[in-house]
Order: sequence, then C-alpha cells, then structure tokens
Amino acid sequence: MNTSHSPGKKSAAAAAPLADAQGAGNVDKIRDILFGPQIRNYEKRFSQVEERLAREAGELREELKRRFASLEGLVKNEIASLADQVKAEKSERAEADKELGRELRETAKSAERRFAQAEEQSAKALRELRQLLADDARRLADAIELNHKEIRGALDKEARELRTGLTDRLALADLFTEVAVRLKNEFKLPVKK
Repeated sequence: MNTSHSPGKKSAAAAAPLADAQGAGNVDKIRDILFGPQIRNYEKRFSQVEERLAREAGELREELKRRFASLEGLVKNEIASLADQVKAEKSERAEADKELGRELRETAKSAERRFAQAEEQSAKALRELRQLLADDARRLADAIELNHKEIRGALDKEARELRTGLTDRLALADLFTEVAVRLKNEFKLPVKK
C-alpha cells in the first residue's frame, strides 16, 4: 500500500475547500443580493431594539435603585420612628412605675400611720377602760365597806339591844322569882334594926 499522495490529489483536496469557500462566498453574495437590504434593515432594527432594551434596562435599573433607596429611607424612618415610640413608651412606663412605687410607699406610710393611730386609740381606750374598771372597783369596794360598816353597826346595835333585852329579862326573871317566893311566903325579909 502506498501512503504517498500524488501532487494531483493534493491540489484537488486543496481546491475542494477553496471551492467550498468560493461557493459559500457566492451563496453569501446571492443572499446579499436577494436579502441584503432586508437583513441590514433587520440588523439595524435588532441593533436599535438591543440599544432600546439596554437603555430601558438601565433606566429600569436606575428606577429600581431610586425606589429601593426611597423604600430603604422610608423603612429607616419608620424604624427610627418606632424606636422613638418604644423609647417614649419605655420612658413613660418607667415614669409610671416610679409614680406607682411612690404611691405604694405613700399608701404604706399612710396605712402605717393609720395602724399606729388605731393602735394608739386602742391603747388609750384600754387605759380608759382599765381606769373606769378601777374607779368602779374602788366605788364598789367603798360601797361594800360602807355597807359592811352599816351592817356591823346594825348588828352591834342589835347585839346590844339583845344583851340589854336579855339583861332586862334576867331582871324580870329575878323579879318574877321574888314575886313567886313572896307569894309562897318563903321569902324572908331581913329585919331592920
């Protein structure tokens, strides 16, 4: 087998791509003659559409950037406003807590004062009650003592009267005995000298 190429074969192989290139060039020329103005028109239109799309995309991009910037500013303002409201509410709550604490302390002090006053009034009422009881006990003791003296005096008087009455009875009994003896003539009178 002979692997060497002949010079005629080489020129034919080289001529085929050249012929293809010339054929393709001819086709391009034919196409250019038939469709050239339309293709250039389409190319011009595509180029204008691409430019317009690029311009509109750029404008849209800029519009979006402006809107996002505006939205970002609005969000920042709202966040700042909310933060200010939260601070104000926190401050108000802290102030309200302080006020409530102060009111609670005042209420506790007031309750302590009232409790102390009630305790003092209770102690005073207890002292007055004790004093009244002591006074009543003294009056009762004095009344008992007076009644005791009166009763003792009355008993002593009755006892004296009984003793006096008893003595009179003895004298009366002696008298009756003497009368009885005289009546019986058993009584002898002493003789007078």
